[in-house]
Amino acid sequence: MKKNKSFCVCPLASGSKGNSLFVSCNNSSILIDAGLSGVEIERRLSHVNINPESLTAIIVTHEHSDHVKGAGILSRRFKLPVYITQKTWQACRGLGKIEHLHFFECGAPFKIDQILVSPFSISHDATDPAGLTLEYKHHKIGIATDLGIVTSLVKDHLKNSNILYLESNHDPEMLINGSYPWHLKQRIKGRTGHLSNMDARTLVSELKTDCLKHVILAHLSEENNCPQKALLEVSKSLNASNIALHVASPHQPGNVIKL
Repeated sequence: MKKNKSFCVCPLASGSKGNSLFVSCNNSSILIDAGLSGVEIERRLSHVNINPESLTAIIVTHEHSDHVKGAGILSRRFKLPVYITQKTWQACRGLGKIEHLHFFECGAPFKIDQILVSPFSISHDATDPAGLTLEYKHHKIGIATDLGIVTSLVKDHLKNSNILYLESNHDPEMLINGSYPWHLKQRIKGRTGHLSNMDARTLVSELKTDCLKHVILAHLSEENNCPQKALLEVSKSLNASNIALHVASPHQPGNVIKL
């Protein structure tokens, strides 16, 4: 992929089986989470003509295996620094030795080259889960998946984003009528679980501005949701706007979106 002076975003995988989002700007190419095997992440990068050797960093949002599975091997293979909170690092299992480890704290922005990364706390059943915004000059990407409720803090960080990468995990009726045991249904729709399609619709409605160009719906449940339901529900918040609506797939990389 050629050097890109503004943001370029590509969902590599999204769902309970693995999550990874590729973001690049100038000479920086960052993976937000690496929840597939190292080999599979390399394969998906190559599928969209991204050289894995061009990666410059990995940011881990929380310790669940569908977000960290390939982080250790990719870090060692390509000598990549890993950015992670100290509590999340202590909760991780199986990452192995990380040569270049950088701890961040939610609420304390930091830079990766010229990209300003602002992590913020979210409500999820993990040790120290983080949402993120990434900014370069006048471009901003907001990322919030794996959260049970949308707080004022979340909305404040995500406002004025050009691209939103948001959870739209389940259709409430499909969840309640589905095969999951009751305790798991309660976890998913609880305050530290996952956002529904309706929650995503409400959030997009509140964040919709003239600068918002793309919304990517992420972390869809394969059993309790479907892309058509998520798209239909969230599209209700867009009215006649020119905002492009996308769905991140668990099985294949999505389109490369450029600002």
